[in-house]
Amino acid sequence: MQGGQMIVEENTKLSSVLTPSKPSYIQSLTKIVGTLGPNSRSMEVIEACLKAGMSVARFDFSWLDGDYHQETLENLRMAMKNTKKLCAIMLDTTGPEMQVCNKTGNPIDFKADSHVTVTSDLSKELSAEVLPVDYAELAKMVRKGDTVYLGQHLFTGHETASVWLEVMETKGQDVICLVRNSATLAGSMFTVYVSNVPINLPTLTEHDKQVISKWGSRNNVDFISLSYACHGEDVKELREFLKKQNLSETQIYAKVETVEGLKHFDEILREADGIIFGRGNLGIDLPPEKVFLFQKYAVSKCNLMGKPVVITRVVDSMTGNLRPTRAEATDVANAVLDGADGIMLGAETLRGLYPVESITIVGKICAEAENVYNHSLHFKRIIRCVEEPMSYAESVASSAVRSAVKVKAALIVVFTSSGRAARLIAKYRPSVPVVAIVIPRLRANSLKWTLSGAAQVRQLLGVRGVYPILGSPDAATSGGEEPGLRLAIEHGRSVGLLKSNDRIVVFQKIGDSAVVKIVEVQGQLLV
Repeated sequence: MQGGQMIVEENTKLSSVLTPSKPSYIQSLTKIVGTLGPNSRSMEVIEACLKAGMSVARFDFSWLDGDYHQETLENLRMAMKNTKKLCAIMLDTTGPEMQVCNKTGNPIDFKADSHVTVTSDLSKELSAEVLPVDYAELAKMVRKGDTVYLGQHLFTGHETASVWLEVMETKGQDVICLVRNSATLAGSMFTVYVSNVPINLPTLTEHDKQVISKWGSRNNVDFISLSYACHGEDVKELREFLKKQNLSETQIYAKVETVEGLKHFDEILREADGIIFGRGNLGIDLPPEKVFLFQKYAVSKCNLMGKPVVITRVVDSMTGNLRPTRAEATDVANAVLDGADGIMLGAETLRGLYPVESITIVGKICAEAENVYNHSLHFKRIIRCVEEPMSYAESVASSAVRSAVKVKAALIVVFTSSGRAARLIAKYRPSVPVVAIVIPRLRANSLKWTLSGAAQVRQLLGVRGVYPILGSPDAATSGGEEPGLRLAIEHGRSVGLLKSNDRIVVFQKIGDSAVVKIVEVQGQLLV
C-alpha cells in the first residue's frame, strides 16, 4: 500500500496496453448492478443486459409504483429463463427524500441569477418561480447561504440537467433562493437535496415499509439497499422489520451517502451485510476533492471485514453518449484497484440511451483493471490485519487462496450452505473465479418444512469473483467424484473456464472439519 492506493502488478508493461482484450465467458470478476427502468425493462433489453454481464438488478422505488416494477421483474424472470443466466433482485428504498412532483411532465427552464421560491405549500402550482416540496419543515431547517440541489434522480453533475440553488432568506414556509446555473429539468419527479442539513425524517419511512411488506415479500427479494443509512441502528431497525415480513434471509446493503453516514461508517459496516458507496449525494455533502479519500477508506474497511462494497455514479455521461469519458473509464478502473466488489449503474441503465453498452464497457474496464490488480499485496495486507489467533474457517479459506496461487489453479471450488465460506475466500481476492456449490438445507418452523439454498445462490452474485451453482443436498460428500465437484468441473468445461490438465482447488467441509485439496480436471487427486 503506497499513498493509500493499491499498486498494480510490477510486471505491467506497455504490451498489455496494446494487446487486444480476449473475450471470456466471465466478463469480469467485479460484479455489475444495473438499475432497470424505462429504457431497460423490455425482455429483449434485459436479456442483452444479462449477456453483457449484469448480475444484480436494482429496482428503485423512489419513483413509480409496485405494479410498474412488477411488470419489469416478470420480464427479468423470463429473460433469465431464456438466457439461462441468474440475476439477483435488489430493492432500493426511497428513504427520507424531499420531492417535487411535476404533474404535467412538461420541461421547466431555470435561468442563472433568477430567483425561485421553494415552498411546503403543496397547493401552489409548479413553475420556474415556485417549487412546492413535500416537506413541511424545510424552511425551519435551512438558513441563509445553504446549498439546495434539484434534479431528476438527484444532482448529476451535468449542469444542464440539475439546478443549484443558494438560500437567500426564509419567510414562513417559503425558502427564497438564487438560481446559480441555467438548466432545464424534465420528467415527472425532481429530488430536492440540501447539502449538510439533516432531514427530520426516519431512514426507513412508512412508504418504504409498505413497499417491502408488499412488493418485497411477494418477490422474496435478495437484497435491500437502505438509502441514507446514517447509523448502525438504521440497519438494525430494518433487519427487525424484515424478520416480521418473513424476509429474514434478505441481505441489507447500507447505502452510505451523507456526512452523517460517513461519521458513523464503522458502526453501519458492522451491522450491514454490504455497503453501497453513494457518491451522488456524498459528492454534494463533501467538497469534491474529499470524496476519493472516503472512498478509499470505506473500500479498505469493507475489504478487511470481508463485506461486499459497491461503488455508484461511474459513467454518468453514458446516459446520452455511447462511450464514457476518459476520466470516467479511469475512475471505474481505480475503483477496482481500490478493491470494490461491484459497480452500480443508475441513470445509465434506468433511462440512459445505451444501457447494454454501459454494462459492456464497464465490464471491460473492470476486467482490464483486474488483470493488473496486485492480488499478492492484497492477500498479505488482509493476512496482516486479521485478528490473531486466526479463526479456523479464516485459516482454511486463506489457505485455499494461497494454494490456488502456488499450483496456478484455473478455479477454486467451494461447498457452502450459507454462502459464508465463499465470501471468506472472496475476502482474500483470488485471481481466479470461485465456483460456489451451494448445498440446500432443510429448515423447519412451526408451520412447515422448507429447503433453503436458492436465496444464498443469488446473494453470492453480489460478491466479487464468486459464481454460484445450486447443488443437491448430498453434494458435500467426500471423494473426488462426488456430484457437486463433477457439476463444477462440467460447468467450467462447458463455459471455457477449464481445459484438460487444469488444476482446481477445492474447499469443502466434512463433518466438523474443513479441508483444502487440489484436483485435476480429469479427477486425479494430487499430493
